[in-house]
Amino acid sequence: MIRHAISVDVEDWPQSTLDHDLPITERSVVNTRRLLELFAEHQVRGTFFILGRLAERFPEVVREIAGAGHEIGSHGQSHKAVFHIGPDAFRDELDRSVGLLEDIAGQAVRGYRAPDFSITEESLWALDILAERGLRYDSSIMPVKMRRYGIDDAPRAIHQLPNGLWEVPMSCVPFGGRRWPVAGGGYFRLFPYALTRAAIRRLESERLPAIVYLHPYEVDPAELRELRLPIPFRTRLTQGLNRRHVAPRLRRMFQEFRFGAIADVLDDEATRAASGARTEQAA
Repeated sequence: MIRHAISVDVEDWPQSTLDHDLPITERSVVNTRRLLELFAEHQVRGTFFILGRLAERFPEVVREIAGAGHEIGSHGQSHKAVFHIGPDAFRDELDRSVGLLEDIAGQAVRGYRAPDFSITEESLWALDILAERGLRYDSSIMPVKMRRYGIDDAPRAIHQLPNGLWEVPMSCVPFGGRRWPVAGGGYFRLFPYALTRAAIRRLESERLPAIVYLHPYEVDPAELRELRLPIPFRTRLTQGLNRRHVAPRLRRMFQEFRFGAIADVLDDEATRAASGARTEQAA
């Protein structure tokens, strides 16, 4: 059975979505612990891309994630888009977040995911910086053009770049003449679970692992009702809709498919590639 990857972008909704200068709140820790319990319930190991500012404020949750056996990755330091901060600030944010996470977690950080998938055609320079800094992989590219992110003709499969870095793109499936993102975040919340299941099975038929992502706040249905902040109606609707369905859908997905961390899926891909090379040599 093919192994898919489950990943969590560990951030705090108000700070990541409304204002990057807002403080990180305790709510992000409570929600992360909910996900840790759910993963433990199904004996699933995942990849947690942790924001540096959150790790500074709540180092104990980083230790809890690492102690539960999960892979730790960097989600940057401030949650500012890569294409807005430029190469020098990106390098500084990367070094700061990776150093902080490694010191707290006691494990090497080998993977990175950009805030809001902000490695796009105008910020591909970031991939060379990731390779230069010794990371194994990036998981930031959405291979479908959306309003704020995405590269329409990017490969859908995991692949190695000329600089040695592996790219683990977000999952999408072709339908009706275009690609559709299907396996994470708002798409996981807003689309019916039957569509997610069908998309993962479609990916399996192509021998592609699904790369699923979510955020801790997506298992917190009450958050937007309880926040005392000015939130536009459209944001409140799109960011809050169907949060109550996320935990039950995750449980169903973990029961129906095999999941692991991105590092595990990369190991599977490397083994498969080596096996294919040996088969070709034998032939």
